[in-house]
Amino acid sequence: MNIVTIEKEQLSIVKDLAYAIWPVAYAEILSQEQLEYMLSMFYSEEALIAQLEKGHVFYLVQNNSGDYLGFVSYELNCERNKTKIHKIYVLPETQGLGLGKLLFEKVKEEALKANQKAIFLNVNKYNQAKFFYEKLGLVIVKEEVIDIGCNYVMDDYVMELAF
Repeated sequence: MNIVTIEKEQLSIVKDLAYAIWPVAYAEILSQEQLEYMLSMFYSEEALIAQLEKGHVFYLVQNNSGDYLGFVSYELNCERNKTKIHKIYVLPETQGLGLGKLLFEKVKEEALKANQKAIFLNVNKYNQAKFFYEKLGLVIVKEEVIDIGCNYVMDDYVMELAF
């Protein structure tokens, strides 16, 4: 497996992966309407470019055949010497192969190099990924409900791994 930093021209790969992953990952959590709304809000090419320009770093995980299997995006110093993972997803058929952990460890390595105090992320309260994050050592530090417009909210746990 190979982790590659992506540039603006490759953001369409992230979009394509999100559109393949999200309908499976959130099928039992979000309505089809909210799913489509959030995908267009967070994964349109314009939204991804804006995130990159804001300082988000994106990595893709690629197999030896050159296929892209997942991605992560993070932001150093998002909050007082803390790194935020904004997105971390792998294709459903690759879950359990260690790709999510590989992406997480890459972000952790970069956060440590940048003298960050912690890594944190938001996870939907009903998302099974919460258990994956717990295995990585993250703990719930708070709950938050975020209004994302059109009468939709994100009902999340904020999970953190302090160094």
